[in-house]
Amino acid sequence: MIPFLDLKGINAQYRNELIEAATQVIDSGWYVQGTHVKAFEHEFADYCGTKHCIGVANGLDALILVLRAWKELGRLKEGDEVIVPANTYIASILAITENRLKPILVEPDEHTYNLAPGLIEQAITANTKAILAVHLYGQLAPMPEIMAMAKKHNLLVLEDSAQAHGAQIDGKKAGNWGDASGFSFYPGKNLGALGDAGAVTTNDDALAQTIRALGNYGSHKKYENLYLGVNSRLDEMQAALLRVKLKHLDQETKRRQQIAAMYCEGINNPSIALPIQDSKLNIKHCASHVWHLFVIRTTEREKLQTYLTEQGIQTLIHYPIAPHHQKAYQAWSNQSYPITEAIHNQVLSLPISPVMPINDCEKVISALNEWCLDD
Repeated sequence: MIPFLDLKGINAQYRNELIEAATQVIDSGWYVQGTHVKAFEHEFADYCGTKHCIGVANGLDALILVLRAWKELGRLKEGDEVIVPANTYIASILAITENRLKPILVEPDEHTYNLAPGLIEQAITANTKAILAVHLYGQLAPMPEIMAMAKKHNLLVLEDSAQAHGAQIDGKKAGNWGDASGFSFYPGKNLGALGDAGAVTTNDDALAQTIRALGNYGSHKKYENLYLGVNSRLDEMQAALLRVKLKHLDQETKRRQQIAAMYCEGINNPSIALPIQDSKLNIKHCASHVWHLFVIRTTEREKLQTYLTEQGIQTLIHYPIAPHHQKAYQAWSNQSYPITEAIHNQVLSLPISPVMPINDCEKVISALNEWCLDD
């Protein structure tokens, strides 16, 4: 079976380095908020090009804490509207509702799956205070246009960069476009820990200080609590392991781009729609898309997935149920988002990873080209 994602193989490349990093933490006797957390925060901020990185427990907490901090700073209040793509993973929306803010679901561009500036503009009201721009599947949302729109309407911009470590437009990376960005280091991400982990990046001093306190029981100084905070801190062990893997991230991204280029050039089945990149990006060489996922579309997804399984190829669906059809948000069940619904009904994610053998990639291409819609 060709695996969808070979996590064991990815981490095996750095086994000795990871063991050495873990040993350093064990031998240090310091397991929370230690030197590896501080070092990783500095290194990841430098990688993203931002002034600050604040390590947190996971990617959802990263988004929640940014919105919460904006409320503490008086930049948001309960009931304010936050524009968010309707086709995102539910975590993006959970972060909004957890803060008692109002998500305004907006249809994506049907080709890139990211927010479309024209549709954002149509959704802005007097109550709109922020845009949560999700960089879905590894491609940046159209951030130059989004930032210009945000400036025009005096809106905050939060990037959900959970799938876009290192993605860029004109050399400016995910995490350095908006007023803040949330990252996930869940093991399956392009930069993945060996457990849960996350971070916020920002260039805003006051925001960084507030988030750091909120995630540490609301405390900026031991036993002094400014806020009703939570415990959401990047673990020292995960920080040490992430420092190892960050050194190899760009090399792994190049491998993902190589595989994506092979898929784009090799798959020619007219019943399968390939990913389309923003026209401003280097489409031919897949230069700015980091390909967290390689997502195709077909009207006969179940048939294609069954066929690929029979061919020994594992695939996944990201995501089978749209957020407005989830029971958690059943109050939205009567709303209609036809583009989003079509995407959720048709998408299928192909195997892609930095350790995927080229011959496996070729087998996937051959299987897809031999598939007949009428079979």
